[in-house]
Amino acid sequence: VFVQRGALVPFVSTASFASTATYAPTPARMVVIGIDLSSSNPLIRDDAFAAKVATRIRPMISSLPPRSRVILRSFGSYNSQANAPLTLDIQIAPKTARAEDIATLIGNVVAGVPQMVRQGRIQEQGSSNIVPFLNNIAGVVDCRAMQATVVLASDGVEDSQVADLSRRRNTLPAPQIAPFPGCEELMILGIGRGLNSPGDTQRLQGEWAFWSQAAGFQRF
Repeated sequence: VFVQRGALVPFVSTASFASTATYAPTPARMVVIGIDLSSSNPLIRDDAFAAKVATRIRPMISSLPPRSRVILRSFGSYNSQANAPLTLDIQIAPKTARAEDIATLIGNVVAGVPQMVRQGRIQEQGSSNIVPFLNNIAGVVDCRAMQATVVLASDGVEDSQVADLSRRRNTLPAPQIAPFPGCEELMILGIGRGLNSPGDTQRLQGEWAFWSQAAGFQRF
C-alpha cells in the first residue's frame, strides 16, 4: 500500500487484534463407584482382578476438575449397616483433596477389597441388590446440575426381589421412571466374570444395556 509522504495515517490499536477468547473452567463432574460385595462377584476373592479394576478406575478420578465429587459405596444385601465400612464422599479441591491423591486412595481401596474380606473388615454378602443400590444412589445424583458417571465393580448378576439374573430365563424389568435422566454413562467392570460362559456374559450385557437406556443413561 502506497502512503503519500506527509499524509496522516489513521491509528489502529493493536488491541483490536488481541485474542478475545475466554476459556470457561471445566465443569465439575461426579463419579460414583459401587463395589459389589455379593458372594457371586469374583472381585471379592481375586487380588489380581481387583487390581485391574482399580487400574481402570484411577484415571476416571485423577482427571476430575476442582469441585467434582467422588462417591464410593458398597452393596450386596439390602443392609445399610453391612455396607457402612466402604463409604466415602469427597469433593475435589486443589489444596485439600487433589484429584490425583483421591484417585490413589480410591484405587487402593478397590484393590484392597479381597484382603479386607479375608481379614473380616468387610463382609461377603449373600445377595446382590444392584438395581436397589442404583435407585438409592439416584437420590444424590442430579445430572442436570452436575454430570455423572456410575461405575460398578460387579459381575452384573442381579439377585434380589427385582430379578434373579443367575437364571437364564429371567430379565431385568425397566424402571417405572428414569432415575438417571441425561446422565453420562453406567459402567459395570467385571460383568459376567466368574460365570465362565460367553453366552451368559452377552446376556447380562444386553440386560444392563436395556436397563441403563431406560434409566436415562446416555451410554453403557
